[in-house]
Amino acid sequence: MKTLQSIIVQGIRILAILVIFSALPDNAAAGDVSRSIGPYFTLATSPSKAPDQDGFLQRWLLLEPINKPNRTNAVFTDTYVRNAMNTEYFPNQFTVIPRHGDKVTVAGQELAWHALDSANFNVKLFRFAYGLNKPTYGVLFWAVTIINCPREIKNARMAVGSNSASMWWLNGNEAIILSGDRRMVMDDCVSRRLTLKRGPNVIRGAVINGPGLSDFCVRFIDEIGAPIKDITLSLENTGK
Repeated sequence: MKTLQSIIVQGIRILAILVIFSALPDNAAAGDVSRSIGPYFTLATSPSKAPDQDGFLQRWLLLEPINKPNRTNAVFTDTYVRNAMNTEYFPNQFTVIPRHGDKVTVAGQELAWHALDSANFNVKLFRFAYGLNKPTYGVLFWAVTIINCPREIKNARMAVGSNSASMWWLNGNEAIILSGDRRMVMDDCVSRRLTLKRGPNVIRGAVINGPGLSDFCVRFIDEIGAPIKDITLSLENTGK
């Protein structure tokens, strides 16, 4: 029969092991081949994709995370976010329509674009980074998609939720900024009234986070607040 002393000693050893593993850096398992984005994303291979039943945009080109160390999300004021998002990290970042597999170099690090369909209404950036064995904390994500409208849609509004701060553009013009330490809530912030032109419209976004999870959701709503669903999403050379 184990004595009380031996039970205490064994408990201390187990606790010490847990402490050691909890102190490992987030990318300690960089060689862990079991990691995958599979449960959360699929490769975008079809020519186009409709929004989900609630109008959320699930097809995106996502850039592997850029290192942007922040120990806290409390620093994400409007000024900080604008400065961070308007810094040029790679050439043509506000005009390029990347293709799946395209690469850019940021601060000596090569990062790839991935054309993906999200399995959820919200795009789980933490799982994207984690599944690719990339940094998950203190990072900046870039996202691009193209929505095709069969008609001009006036008085549309972009509705966004993000964790943590983010900034979004429609056809090269700033549409909305979400600052502060926030959790992802659908329609957390809504833009001013915008016009979606007939044909392709380019949506570009950037999400920044320090500690914690990262994700976002985007949809367009009409002038009475109903989701706009008669649009399709496409990416050039999707999945190639």
